[in-house]
Amino acid sequence: MKVKILSRKLIKPCTPTPENRRSYKIASIDEINPTMNVVGILYYPFNDKMEHVLKNMEESLAQVLPQFYPFAGRYIKKAYSVDCNDEGAEYVEAQVDCELLDIIGSGVEPGELNDLLPLEVGAADEFTDPILSIQINKFKCGGIAIGACISHRIVDACSLGIFLSAWTKATRGDSTGEPIIPNFDSPFYFPGRNLGELDFGTSRTRDSNIVTKRILFGKKVIANLRDRVNHLYVKRERPPSRVLMVTSFLTEALLRSDRAKLGKPRACLIHVAANIRERTIPPLSKYSCGNLVSMGLEEYAAEETKSLDFERLVPIVDSATRKAVAECTNLLSDGEFGYKVMVDEYIDICEKSNDDNLNCLWFTDWSKFGYYEKDFGFGTPIWTSIVNIPVKNLIILMNTKEDDGIEAWLHLHKEDMPYFEQDEEIKKLVT
Repeated sequence: MKVKILSRKLIKPCTPTPENRRSYKIASIDEINPTMNVVGILYYPFNDKMEHVLKNMEESLAQVLPQFYPFAGRYIKKAYSVDCNDEGAEYVEAQVDCELLDIIGSGVEPGELNDLLPLEVGAADEFTDPILSIQINKFKCGGIAIGACISHRIVDACSLGIFLSAWTKATRGDSTGEPIIPNFDSPFYFPGRNLGELDFGTSRTRDSNIVTKRILFGKKVIANLRDRVNHLYVKRERPPSRVLMVTSFLTEALLRSDRAKLGKPRACLIHVAANIRERTIPPLSKYSCGNLVSMGLEEYAAEETKSLDFERLVPIVDSATRKAVAECTNLLSDGEFGYKVMVDEYIDICEKSNDDNLNCLWFTDWSKFGYYEKDFGFGTPIWTSIVNIPVKNLIILMNTKEDDGIEAWLHLHKEDMPYFEQDEEIKKLVT
């Protein structure tokens, strides 16, 4: 797959940012994030309306940028703030030398999908870097893939979903339904403290040491996993979630493959991200933009990991997630507690993850961010994806088009991946 850049321009907000919004001081939870972009790609088959709609997308982007005013600015490292100078979001058009269906699903290596993005994943935080960048990739068949990069210094993946919802709605000219009114209030609740960023090993160039594997957990696989633990949930009205099933299954496989590689067990730390929007008191709006993620944690000594099979991991991961959600209640009302949970614990985990004697697994769920609902006016995507992200042991869980499965994107060190791929349970799943 070869991607040729046809044009590159900056789209400015349709109205200037007012003086009282010219500087956006980031929150303490933003300051510690690694230097990287949050990324996503939406894939659309050819549609007769596509050419007409594409002509309007630049204008509609300019229309929504005033609401998302930091996205058109530039980050100033020394000031820990965004200069909301209306320099603009980057808008790139590109031509791809293959058919859209050639790369859908397993048709291409995940690392090749990086070419559909306007920026490298790690290209962020310099004053020359756009905070928001979009690439419209046109395929030979007429289909398109829209790649988006947005600075993780400013926002998270949920925020990207909020922005895409607003942009698609503006492109359709849809004034019905609930208005999407973003707010950027996380610095009010978590004021900046000029903290240094955490080192996740990201760089501005691609890292060949981190490789990516996509695994599809279809409806039947999820049902089979649920059957194995139904006895644990007989008193609950709802079955265990898809995300819980996949997280527990992959954790067991990753611990098993780690033992296979080392010839002995290793202590582990299981990290499960939790979206805090609408769960705090007072409640943060579902349209709040920022890095609004708490975490559920479970840590086990080396010998303990040998007994962590799927049936035992399910209640462990479930409990960690529920605890993280429960803690959301007091994150805003008790500033000291909120800082401890959102910042101190995050820093502590990242420092621990540098210990070679600890196997640190990072799970994050993007399945509820509505990427499959993004309709610019030529229908919804037939696939959504991420790319190769240079963060070791990061597992991102995406939804499926049918909304009944999970696509897991695992980012592992190249020396660890062969052991994972040779795991018997993983081989059964992918064959």
